[in-house]
Amino acid sequence: MSGIIQLLPDHVANQIAAGEVVQRPASVVKELVENAVDANATEIKLIIKDAGKTLIQVIDNGKGMNVTDARLCFERHATSKIRHAEDLFALHTKGFRGEALASIAAVAHVELKTKQDQEELGTHVIIEGSKFVSQEVAVLPKGTSFLVKNLFFNIPARRNFLKSDNVELKHIIDEFERVALAHPAIHFVLISNGAEIFNLPSTNYRQRIVNIFGGKTNEKLVPVNEETEIITISGFVGKPEFAKKNRSEQFFLVNDRFIKSSFLHHAVMSAYDGLLKDGNQPSYFLYLQVPTHTIDINIHPTKTEVKFDDEQALYAILRSAVKHSLGMFNVAPVLDFERDATLDTPYAYKDIKSDVPLIQVDSTFNPFVTDTKKSSSSSNVSSGFSIYKKQDTTSNWESLYVGLKQDTFEVDNHTFETEEAVTSKLFDDEVTETKTLLYQLNRKYIINSIKSGLLVIHQNRAHQRILYEQFLTNITIHHASSQQLIFPLCLHLGREEVLYLKELQPNLEGLGFAFESIALDEVRIIGLPVQVKESEVVAILNDLIHNLQQNIPEDSFSLSDSIAKFMAKSVAIKSGKTLNEIELSNIVNGLFACKEPNFSPFNQPIFITLTTDELDKRF
Repeated sequence: MSGIIQLLPDHVANQIAAGEVVQRPASVVKELVENAVDANATEIKLIIKDAGKTLIQVIDNGKGMNVTDARLCFERHATSKIRHAEDLFALHTKGFRGEALASIAAVAHVELKTKQDQEELGTHVIIEGSKFVSQEVAVLPKGTSFLVKNLFFNIPARRNFLKSDNVELKHIIDEFERVALAHPAIHFVLISNGAEIFNLPSTNYRQRIVNIFGGKTNEKLVPVNEETEIITISGFVGKPEFAKKNRSEQFFLVNDRFIKSSFLHHAVMSAYDGLLKDGNQPSYFLYLQVPTHTIDINIHPTKTEVKFDDEQALYAILRSAVKHSLGMFNVAPVLDFERDATLDTPYAYKDIKSDVPLIQVDSTFNPFVTDTKKSSSSSNVSSGFSIYKKQDTTSNWESLYVGLKQDTFEVDNHTFETEEAVTSKLFDDEVTETKTLLYQLNRKYIINSIKSGLLVIHQNRAHQRILYEQFLTNITIHHASSQQLIFPLCLHLGREEVLYLKELQPNLEGLGFAFESIALDEVRIIGLPVQVKESEVVAILNDLIHNLQQNIPEDSFSLSDSIAKFMAKSVAIKSGKTLNEIELSNIVNGLFACKEPNFSPFNQPIFITLTTDELDKRF
């Protein structure tokens, strides 16, 4: 009788392994770029098409592979990084499991071209879905070129789970930035659909950060340096005034490897205690060097989570180093006990009393006097005041009103009575004899009396609904009013943010934004929607880009809807603002002119009614 348990075929085992290693095109980019770094390359070029779904190519000038290695590298658990189990605790390279290339080859069409420097000819290998197709000798330059085409061609279900090109491109750029930040000495290039997105020459850490996130990043950075026996910290943190509401510029690089650590993040946040507004996140680019035997990076398939031996000590050192840097560069408030001697009273004047200046007021001064004596005026200049002759000036100011009696006219009351009569006939059902009064409660709710009782309106949600329908209509018909700026507004954004802003440009122009130009790291705006203040533009656009990047809608209507919702939430009147009578009336009238006045854009109730019967029960 045959047993139940059987060994899986290699191609099935590779597809299962690929489920952990290759989750999306960005996973392939990460593995191939890290392999190029491990090959001691000084130039790495990443070429992608359709956000990596159609093509991913990584070209480097590293040491390359010979004929045997070029064939063996696609086998499972084949690696040049480790030889013994002890090597796992002394890692100086990126990849070490030997599963990446085998997993990639199992779910895509792969071409490998590689050549070592001392060899005259290179090797060209073609593999499709773990099936070896060919291996030939070819004339190639030094280094390695990996070509990955048609990702998930043999697993349609996995391909259907991929997001839109914008979402996948964002994940690829994230992985590219992490490797580029860790290795500033390497020249990196990223090309997407024929357009060059990044061209990062070999430089230092600070300049690499500036090249990735824009020229204005330089003025935001505060250097951090601390060296101890268990950890060496270097890098930069952002000034508190440049903090954002997202965590897009937060990087921990441990031993030249990007990691995610809520533990270390909390240490940095505690150093900013009292310096940030609620909800804001600081920028930091921190490079940590620890002994390899004190860290375990083999606890997660993507190797982005690590475990330290002495976490408490690292927490305290990191917190103190960041706090010291913020204080040393006068970013954090400090007590200064050094007195400026130039502000002290000289010793010779210590016992001398100062003279109190005398102020004299002319009680007879009359601003309507037109004729003054020059002699009296000139004689009193030295005394600090002038004496004017008092005279009767009635004739002068009465002359201003001469002729007004002839121009006056009597109001014809019959005209207004006729107007009122017409109005009462047209709007007899709507107009009441007494004017409805609106009240604001706790600067949050609007109270309005109705026939059945009281109407309580949430002012923030009501304004959100009004703006949401206005913005959605403007985006749809592209007929929004725009306020032109006298001087263009220049925004300095990261390249990733600028790329996504180009995708949103048609929708934003429908809202009323007018763009003069959109460059790689600078955006010039010459017009704004009438509801947006110039001082709020930077924060609104940064938050809009970040929020939509986290979950980019698949179709155009969903994108327009998301933009309208976010803009309504950002621009709407907040709770806590005092409104005058006109503003209260505009909100109430605008709300009940909406198509859906009952709920906010985020499906929250806008108002409630308290009937007279409910009020009577309270008494």
